[in-house]
Amino acid sequence: MSETPYVLGTNDEEIERLGLQHRVWLPRAKAAWQRAGFKRGQTLLDVGCGPGYATLDLAAVTGPTGQVIGLDKSSRFLDVLKARAAHYGVTNVTTQEMDVDAGAWPELQVDGIWARWLFAFVKQPRTLLGKVVGSLKPGGSLVFHEYFDYCTWRLTPPCPELEEFVQLIVKSWRKSGGEPDIGLELPRWLGELGFETTLTTHVDVVLTGSDIWKWPASFVHSGLKRLVELGEIPDQKGEAMWRAFQRAEANPETRMVTPALLEIIAKR
Repeated sequence: MSETPYVLGTNDEEIERLGLQHRVWLPRAKAAWQRAGFKRGQTLLDVGCGPGYATLDLAAVTGPTGQVIGLDKSSRFLDVLKARAAHYGVTNVTTQEMDVDAGAWPELQVDGIWARWLFAFVKQPRTLLGKVVGSLKPGGSLVFHEYFDYCTWRLTPPCPELEEFVQLIVKSWRKSGGEPDIGLELPRWLGELGFETTLTTHVDVVLTGSDIWKWPASFVHSGLKRLVELGEIPDQKGEAMWRAFQRAEANPETRMVTPALLEIIAKR
């Protein structure tokens, strides 16, 4: 299967950024998995697994008697996942390369489903949701992490360059067919499919240098590079916006408000 492009790229820098992102979010992900009832011996599905950082942590949750299936459209990401699984001696992970937005859905029956920042990037999120939940066994549960107000991402004191960057990202995101604030729609769609949902919001206000700060800050650099690659901004503008963000970051009084995320735990 040929590589289909991931909007943020699949290069080494993006793989490293995704690793940092996962480490920052892992405590909240684990807490949500526990509340959803993910446990040893189960079969779990990681949809849009990327390079598999969460996949391997889910494999630890299920233990050797369980199984985790990672689905992603990027062969490069899946190669990274398989290499890391081999390195750590994880044997209860399988992968399948597929475009979850357009490909034929595999015949699966699983105990739990995890997806993070997946529905925001696909062109047909409602259709995909129907396919995803069709793989869930009776009594199973799912956990989704998706943004519901991406533009809460700001600095105080304000940084106009970061606010412009966020607006450019949202514009490019929607131009590619995605919807950054898809978290506003998912609970209603899940209700229509017969699920009861528990919703939790996550928004942080953090100082420079904190681990949570590093997560969105790492995206400013790679995101600006990606905007230049896509022709959305000239290189000189990208460099100027990056320097402005660095100046704000160097101020010990600066605080960041992170993009607003909705955690959805659903059971039917």
